Amino acid sequence: MPKLSKRAAANGQIAEKLADGPRPIEAAVKAVKSFKGPRFDQSIEVVVHLGIDPRQADQQLRGSITMPNGIGRTARVVCFCNPDLVKEASEAGAVEAGGEDLIEKIQGGWMDFDVAIAAPDMMRLVSKLGRTLGPKGLMPSPKTGTVTPQVATAVKEFAAGKAEYRNDDGGNIHCLVGKMSFPDKDIVENFEHFMATIERIRPAATKGQYVKKCVISGTMTPGVQVMV
Repeated sequence: MPKLSKRAAANGQIAEKLADGPRPIEAAVKAVKSFKGPRFDQSIEVVVHLGIDPRQADQQLRGSITMPNGIGRTARVVCFCNPDLVKEASEAGAVEAGGEDLIEKIQGGWMDFDVAIAAPDMMRLVSKLGRTLGPKGLMPSPKTGTVTPQVATAVKEFAAGKAEYRNDDGGNIHCLVGKMSFPDKDIVENFEHFMATIERIRPAATKGQYVKKCVISGTMTPGVQVMV
């Protein structure tokens, strides 16, 4: 059996003391911050296990969310748009903006971006990139707010850290709610905003308990269960 590092061993002891059940979000944030961490500023993530059936199309959840206090992360955004919007998109923060020229660049192997935004009238061209962007989760979609006529606004929001979410095959949704360096109240506000969003998008076909379990954790910390 491999030997645990001093940090992992110490965090394991702290986790044992916290294994007495879910906590209010304020206490859960303090608990996550009590773990010994690495030198970098860890992200804090929330995971909710939902009572949905991911096999049913009308119960699949996908979208994007802008946190009240940001998530402490920026994104490299590209924008597929007509020439008259290129300057506006670039000024909003797009690392590249364009039409067929940008599509050809990506077809040539360039992939130095995290989010792709597209104007609706560009999707017939962008569809050529389905096999390239689709498997990486980068294909623009109206469901996530990445296909919109307001491309400059979308570029600005995603470049500032607007987060996407989608359920996995187990009915779980993961989302960042901040950094360890954030004040506790900012993390709590982001968490509450995220949970309000999850409740708002509750599928009508869902039956029984909707939010079954909720856990928050740092990039390299054990999870702490949150009372919901």
